[in-house]
Amino acid sequence: MTELPKTMFAVVQKFDGYAKTATGPVIEQASDWLEEVEIPVPVPGPDQVLIRLRAASVNPSDIHFIKGEYGQPRIKGAPAGFEGCGDVVATGTGAEALMGQRVAFVASGSGAWAEYALTQAQMCIPLRPEISDDDGAAQIVNPLTAMAMVDIAKSAGESFVVSAATSQLGKLMCGLGRDLGLKPIAMVRRAEAVELLKSHGAAEVLVTTDGDVVEQFAQASATLKPRVFLDAVCDQLSEQIFCAMPNGARWVSYGKLSTEAPRLTQMGQLIFMSKRIEGFWLTQWMMSTPPEDQMRVVAEVQARFADGRWKTDVSTHLPLRNIVSGLADALKKSDGKVIITP
Repeated sequence: MTELPKTMFAVVQKFDGYAKTATGPVIEQASDWLEEVEIPVPVPGPDQVLIRLRAASVNPSDIHFIKGEYGQPRIKGAPAGFEGCGDVVATGTGAEALMGQRVAFVASGSGAWAEYALTQAQMCIPLRPEISDDDGAAQIVNPLTAMAMVDIAKSAGESFVVSAATSQLGKLMCGLGRDLGLKPIAMVRRAEAVELLKSHGAAEVLVTTDGDVVEQFAQASATLKPRVFLDAVCDQLSEQIFCAMPNGARWVSYGKLSTEAPRLTQMGQLIFMSKRIEGFWLTQWMMSTPPEDQMRVVAEVQARFADGRWKTDVSTHLPLRNIVSGLADALKKSDGKVIITP
């Protein structure tokens, strides 16, 4: 076995804990939050693995996290990056079965924006050989979230609403909904995205910048009767959409792309129409879902990537050593995901 280096290049966080403000998953320059360092290669403990990075994805949650706006605190000097793909090159006791395998992973010990990442063995998924590194780097956060949330929608009726539908996750949910015989209603900001979303499986596509979008939605809702709203935006328009939904509707928040704080204007709907507002966090889903159900979902996700039904739309491949200088500009492209390479 090749001897591992003692140190590695990493892009680490400059601050601890949480921020006092929330300005959303956008940055003017990455150097405000991140810096380049050479740090020791982590050593895996019991049930942990060390992964040599092949590729890492950039999700909105990564940007929220480095800015101190996520649901867990930053650690100053620790590598950033939640999700990636790579080869297991060392293991702790109890994780030996993963040695040498190419895996998708969510970092839980030392982040993915580094030459090596550390995580728990249970946060790794061995990858089928047909799956590319790009797809492997985006195999967990978006696809598993899509599967889990569309499963929620399927149990509540034949239609559901999805905001920010041009995102990688939004497109996955529209396609999955169509494949399951559901009728997704997609919310988008740009009129030119309407046909794209229909090709991805949306039954209806509404443009949020239209002045009468709430009235348009009310008409669609009267026909399709969606009872689940999968929302990554969570602004005042979201509240209006929720209020226009039928009895028993569920507003499921899984992100906060908008900095606007919505007001609840029709509290009586929670009482008299049995509506409810809730959150979805993939980490909690992974901790609470029985292993056999997780494995069923993981197998379906990999099958969809392997046979081409799903793919990761990539806007930019950004070298690890260019993150601090180039991440902000790379994130301005709206037609795909930023993939980090060693």
